[in-house]
Amino acid sequence: MLKVRSITTKVGDRGKTRLFSGEEVYKNSSRPSAYGDLDELVSVLGVARCSARRKDVRNALLGLQRELFVVASELATTARHRAALEKRVDAAMLAKMEQRRSTLERRIRMPAGFIIPGATPAGAHIDHARAVARRCERHVVALSRRRIVNNRHLLVWMNRLSDYLWLLARREEGWSIPLKGRA
Repeated sequence: MLKVRSITTKVGDRGKTRLFSGEEVYKNSSRPSAYGDLDELVSVLGVARCSARRKDVRNALLGLQRELFVVASELATTARHRAALEKRVDAAMLAKMEQRRSTLERRIRMPAGFIIPGATPAGAHIDHARAVARRCERHVVALSRRRIVNNRHLLVWMNRLSDYLWLLARREEGWSIPLKGRA
């Protein structure tokens, strides 16, 4: 007979949670606050993805959702257990983000002023995700300043994330420069 696992662990009944690396911490401590906001970001990106009209934007958002699990697992793992992680934010992951951002930036007509979110539903959702990403970045900066997280690539990746999301929102809204007759 199959044993059914429950989503309820009852650890939370005491106001605690377990990090990915196994340690119990209070739910309002810095790590769970950081990866909790990342969880919110992944969900907001899901709303944006299901409302996006452009296939390339949907694919980009799905890729980001997957990469954010790498970020969250790193934030939820103490230095003592970091070697057990299958993947971390490294130079290659950062270079991939830089390349995507740079490529998209060359394809977007830059507006003359500030953009007010809401031109399209998907664009507004992506802009919402960008604002949540900035909050997540502030958490990562705080963890870094307290030396809880020590990964320069992670810090830069989080900083680039909001730029990339801004560009994706503009792409979804039609700010693209046509290349060889295609948008």
